[in-house]
Amino acid sequence: MPSTKSPADAPATTEKYDGFTAEERAAMKDHAREEKKAAARRGTSRAQKAAAEARDVLAKIAEMPDADRVLAERIHEIVTTAAPDLAPKLWYGMPAYARDGKVVCHFQSAAKFTSRYATLGFSDQAALDDGSVWATSYAVRELTAADEERIGALVEKAVGRAAA
Repeated sequence: MPSTKSPADAPATTEKYDGFTAEERAAMKDHAREEKKAAARRGTSRAQKAAAEARDVLAKIAEMPDADRVLAERIHEIVTTAAPDLAPKLWYGMPAYARDGKVVCHFQSAAKFTSRYATLGFSDQAALDDGSVWATSYAVRELTAADEERIGALVEKAVGRAAA
């Protein structure tokens, strides 16, 4: 038998939904700034745009808290070595690496969303398919030599160069 209660009969909640969190709003504002910068760079050479985007990524990494900065610097080095054809760019205020303008992988600092760990994520542009279920994001708290090797292999696989 269908319920005869209307939504107005539902108990009132004391919690108010305000939409996005402060961190999410900040990420969207970062993204809007990135788009504005990209629009301002229209008309400049491809090489000038790439150099400016790479500088933006390095500047964002330099602003990070020490623990995140160390991880981001290392991951930046690993990604740019493993896949030099990926172009560094900011994506929602975080370092990302793209092919033909589409993000393949990105680093998210722990401080960005007050998380207990940073993450290395891969988009659907990454060729990481392995069966019917595979990881697209990895928690990163520190990097050992073995971790760095694994990340390098993942990036190479993501761009279609090697198996991880």
